[in-house]
Amino acid sequence: MTFAAGAAVADDGPITGNPLVDIPAGTFVFGRDSGPDNERPRRQLLGGAFAINRTEITNRQYQDFVAATGHRPAFYADHPLLGLDDHPVVGVSWADAYVFCRHHGLTLPSEQQYERAARGTEGQAFPWGMAPADHWRVNAGAAICCSGDASDGYPMTAPAMSFAAGASGEGVLNLIGNVWEWTSDLYAPYEPKGARSYRVLRGGSWNSDPAHLTTTYRLAYDPDFRFSANGGFRCVRSGR
Repeated sequence: MTFAAGAAVADDGPITGNPLVDIPAGTFVFGRDSGPDNERPRRQLLGGAFAINRTEITNRQYQDFVAATGHRPAFYADHPLLGLDDHPVVGVSWADAYVFCRHHGLTLPSEQQYERAARGTEGQAFPWGMAPADHWRVNAGAAICCSGDASDGYPMTAPAMSFAAGASGEGVLNLIGNVWEWTSDLYAPYEPKGARSYRVLRGGSWNSDPAHLTTTYRLAYDPDFRFSANGGFRCVRSGR
């Protein structure tokens, strides 16, 4: 198992094989003015400390939860590629992800927590900095949306511990690419015009084109839909 350099591990956490990484309190950049309207405005916020799973939740970790609780399995649990033990779980609704995190005494990350973990404090375009995504750093799709690209070594999802070169400054892996990640937030513009019924996915996935593979891209998604082959999640612990 290869661990990302620079990881500040809070503790092993309640999920076997997926430690929590400390993200300290402080100011950080949220949003951007040069992208889609729903990413605006760019501003500085003061965020509290939290800890986030180093990787996406894997099929093995989700199967352990199913065995312990009787919760329904992931839709792709038996898929020959998507269901591999060390790959991120996909085929889960927002509620499935929420219940998993709550079972472990954790929560889904907010959009602000996701963005702080992924962008650092200076508002980077990517977890590793400003250099464009490449096959060493991220499991991504073809240049034109939305099909997979096996040239990075994986036709669909990659193992959750892959792509150490794409780690964030704190050592969190695959915050963009591999699978979209559920957040806790209801979708609405940053300058609110009323609540929506969708939840927000972040980070892009194994079949995302470059326009979707940034730390600021926001995807509004039906929280009840559990048939996505490219949507997963990770958990956080807020405050200590």
